[in-house]
Amino acid sequence: WDPQTPSQLSQFPLSLIPDPSTPKTSVSPHPGVPQFMSIGFVDGIPITRYDSERGRAEPLTQWMKDGVETEYWDSQTQICESSQHVSLLNLKTVQDRYNQSLHTRQQLYGCDLLSNGRVRGSFRIAYDGRDFISFDLGSRRFMAADGAAEITRRCWEHEGIEAERQTNYLKHECPEWLREYVRYGQKELEHKGGWEFGIWEWWIEEHGNSCHNSVGRSHPCPFQWEFHG
Repeated sequence: WDPQTPSQLSQFPLSLIPDPSTPKTSVSPHPGVPQFMSIGFVDGIPITRYDSERGRAEPLTQWMKDGVETEYWDSQTQICESSQHVSLLNLKTVQDRYNQSLHTRQQLYGCDLLSNGRVRGSFRIAYDGRDFISFDLGSRRFMAADGAAEITRRCWEHEGIEAERQTNYLKHECPEWLREYVRYGQKELEHKGGWEFGIWEWWIEEHGNSCHNSVGRSHPCPFQWEFHG
């Protein structure tokens, strides 16, 4: 997300590299390095973190720590545990479709609350650093990047549940949470225009190779996924 645009709430996956100047971090699956991680951002500022090593959602800013009750972190931990489980299942499913060993699953979803009151949402999944499937909020349609993703697209659109779930989250739940987080950190986040929020999630397969990741602006730059074996 571009910090010059209205506010956003986002959760990001591994290896999102919209800006080559963004610092990169290398990770390899071994003891002490989490296989799954979920980080929440508001306007590019990390505010929450969950990983499979610590096993609990935690605040990354003092204003998030002061602003929410213990029950919030309990519920976020449960949500992240569910995401961790689903990510592993999805990773194994796609491994079978490509007939090869994939090592990473990355997921990015979030919303912009524009200064004119409009909401802009984004949902995107990648595997091993390559685009897999994304969701267009305007048309409520999924867009597949290749034949393997087309199987998922047909399944989701046939069932209809996933499109409804993403639409509800991106248009309603995400902006509501964004407004709440901005209220908690109003002094630190105060600026003209809108706000942004996002969630960054990634999963590294147990015996995968090393991978690089960085987090930077997302709009208006196009998304790029990068994997290094």
